[in-house]
Amino acid sequence: MQRREFVTLLAGTAAWPLAARAQQPAMPVIGFLRNSTEAGFSHLLAAFRQGLNEAGYVEGRNVAIDYRWADNQPARLPVLAAELVNRPVAVIVTNYGSMAAVMAATKTIPIVFTSGEDPVSGGLVTNLNRPGGNVTGVSFFDVPLGGKRVGLLHEMVPKSKPIAMLLDSKFAAADAEARELEMAAQATGRQLLLIKAADENEIEIAHATLAQSAAGGLIVGAGPFFIRHRRQFVELAARLAIPAIYVQREFAVEGGLMSYGASQTDAYRRAGDYVARVLKGEKPADMPVELPTRFELVINLKTAKTLDLTLPPGVLAIADEVIE
Repeated sequence: MQRREFVTLLAGTAAWPLAARAQQPAMPVIGFLRNSTEAGFSHLLAAFRQGLNEAGYVEGRNVAIDYRWADNQPARLPVLAAELVNRPVAVIVTNYGSMAAVMAATKTIPIVFTSGEDPVSGGLVTNLNRPGGNVTGVSFFDVPLGGKRVGLLHEMVPKSKPIAMLLDSKFAAADAEARELEMAAQATGRQLLLIKAADENEIEIAHATLAQSAAGGLIVGAGPFFIRHRRQFVELAARLAIPAIYVQREFAVEGGLMSYGASQTDAYRRAGDYVARVLKGEKPADMPVELPTRFELVINLKTAKTLDLTLPPGVLAIADEVIE
């Protein structure tokens, strides 16, 4: 073999790995956007990654995730959504509070939402079975379960005393939630006291108002503000020695008396699966919005004993989890 032919052969051989790498598809990027802070929501991120992993996608190995947090500043959402769209990302996963900004930013990039509000009345999709467009997702229906929470608390607290509700007035579904609970309270013959707590400055104000109300029980409403500050609201109920029910299991784990609702953690795991399906080629328009099929009643027995509260046998019998 002549020297020139040998050098050419070596050069061609050295180029093979480069050519092979150039032909490999780029790692898909998922855009992750929430209107909240990152603090307090690590369990949701873990659940989302779990859903991806179960579907064959591992962050850093065959998929990348670009995270954006608005830190409870709504004005930042359009900018953050535009950043993800302009990157561009293959799909965006987001919560209800960020959906308006994301939907305004793109009509083509697939969007997978998680929402505690009715996706149809909330304007996310026009049809649950065939969403159409570029949007689908998972709903955990916090708000429509308010009536059930009133009923559970009604069984446990003195009938002569009113029931108080902490309402996040900045939560998108706050009005619907208040109407749901007011109707349920009327059906049981209970007076419902609405107390607003929409930011950190109002937590102590809510405490003082609740202390003066002589309420026999407390319902802590839906929304990311309450979830983010769940420990403070559990401690508030403990200081007042008032039986309380919450929307998510995480409150009962923190020491709240009980919770009733679909699992938000599971919703994020399912969202991970939905994102994986989109990455594999499915169209959001053809993917039905997933609704919860199981609702969990979690009771913290230690807290019940601290309150010197005797739990009705019927309530204990239907509990999905009892924390000792």
